[in-house]
This record gives sequence, structure tokens and C-alpha cells, in this order.
Amino acid sequence: MPGYQTKQECVAIPGAHDLHIQSLLDRQQYADPLGEAEALGISSAAWPLFGLLWPSSLQLATWMAERPLVPGERILEVGCGLALASMVAHRQGADVTASDCHPLTETFLNRNIDLNELSPLPYRHGNWGDDADTVERPGHPAVSGRFDLIIGSDVLYERDESGKLSGFIALHALPCAEVLIVDPNRGNRSAFNKRMADAGFTLEEIDLSGRDAQGTPYKGRMLRYQRGHA
Repeated sequence: MPGYQTKQECVAIPGAHDLHIQSLLDRQQYADPLGEAEALGISSAAWPLFGLLWPSSLQLATWMAERPLVPGERILEVGCGLALASMVAHRQGADVTASDCHPLTETFLNRNIDLNELSPLPYRHGNWGDDADTVERPGHPAVSGRFDLIIGSDVLYERDESGKLSGFIALHALPCAEVLIVDPNRGNRSAFNKRMADAGFTLEEIDLSGRDAQGTPYKGRMLRYQRGHA
């Protein structure tokens, strides 16, 4: 593929079938010949981050593999990157939509869906940095509607002083909803927790520290928010 190199590997997900994943070769990859990423505010340093396997994404995928399927539940993954959790839930029969703002996310998602012989998985442009929910990439519909469950991994990487992420989540969460965020103990958690509380969500923190399926040490926690539940 012109402009960047990729690799393919088999990723073990406890409680689910392994996933065959095509990802970027490393953090040195970059290609934005049409300036699409730049127009979306994605710098050259941040460009490859969507296409790498991150420890927190493996934690979220494992959680979704072990979480019981809820009939009729609509799920949205925000900042999905390689969308491991979405693929796990999709394979189990969940109604899940993956979303991200990177212009190549959908391309990689479709390749990995094909590699794993899965049916098409809905994808929407989802950028909580947009000034309005209706902002779209040409030909790429934006996230719309509301969901029972919103999930994400390692999405608290910026200070987000204006609360755009929590606002995006609150906008797309049903009045009775659950939000699951895997956070590798970044420093922006407290401010995000406060904004979620202001939006009516209660919080349960679950320590995920230990070793992942590959035996690699992991430090982080599951932030489980609920609104409208008894």
C-alpha cells in the first residue's frame, strides 16, 4: 500500500476467538497525500496512532468478550482505532457501531472484517472535537442517534478542558445508559469523571492491573458509568 507499511498478526482475546488483525507496521508510518488528516486536525505525530494495537484496546475487547449479550442493546465504540472491541461484540451478534475521526479507520476496519470472515460492521465518522454533531467527512456519515452502551479505550489522552468528549457521550447516550472506558491511569481521569457526573452518570472504578493475554503487564482501570439505572 502506498505511503505506509502494515503487518498482520493473530491477536488472542480471552473468552473469544482470536482475531486476525492488519495494523500499521510501527509509529513511524505516515501518509496524508490529500491532506484529509490535516484538515481534521490530526498531526503527523498523531496520524499512526489509530492503526496500532494498544494494551487498553485489548482490555476492552476482553471485557466485551466476557460481558453477556443484551438483546436489543445498541452499542457505540468511540475512538475505535482498530476496533477490536467492536469486532468482538459484532461476532457475538451485538448491534454495534464503530466510530473514529481518522480518515483510514474505516479502510482498516473493512480489511480486518474480511480477514476474520465477518459480516459488514457499521462505521460512522465520530469526532468529539467537531464544533457540531452534524459535521461530516464528505461521503462519510457522522454518528447519529442514541445508544444503550458507549465504549472506548485510552480516549482520555488530552486535557479536554471544554469537555467535548463527555459532551459527545452524553449527546449519544440514552437516558438510561452505560458507558465503559478503559483508562491506562492517565492524568485526565478526574476531570472527565466530574463532567460525567454533571451529565448524570454515577461511576464505578474497577482495577484492571495485572497481565494481559500475552503475559504483558498492564496498569489501568475500567471506568464504568451508569445513568438512569435502578
